[in-house]
Amino acid sequence: MKIKFKIATPEKVVYEDEVDEVILPTQLGEIGVLPNHLPIVSSLSAGEILIKKDGQETHLAVSGGFVEFNNNQMTILADTAERVEEIDEQRAEAARARVQELLSQQRDRESVDFTGLAAKMERELARLKVARKYKGHKAGPQIKVEE
Repeated sequence: MKIKFKIATPEKVVYEDEVDEVILPTQLGEIGVLPNHLPIVSSLSAGEILIKKDGQETHLAVSGGFVEFNNNQMTILADTAERVEEIDEQRAEAARARVQELLSQQRDRESVDFTGLAAKMERELARLKVARKYKGHKAGPQIKVEE
């Protein structure tokens, strides 16, 4: 038995196939879903989605969204989703650095959209984590975001 799986962003369908297992980051923690799992509706956290099919693994970086699973059909509507091989690590690191700089410059202003900046930071950190984990790179500098 397989799971009919589909992940889409506002721009495109990122992955669609029948798979054996999906491991994904939710707001309550990481969960694994096998065929015949109980129904689920949950919001996603930024992080990694691992898709297993016939002994092969596909790794995706997501920045949030929603997942629904019922009757062995899983649909993920993601804000953004990228396969590990599509992630440009240098571009992601540059974006992370820009967001970090904006956060440090804007700390004293009242009208700053900290939620938006934090979401952007979370997205870039998820992209970097997945890229570095599967492309064999060492982790970069540790980032501390003060609240």
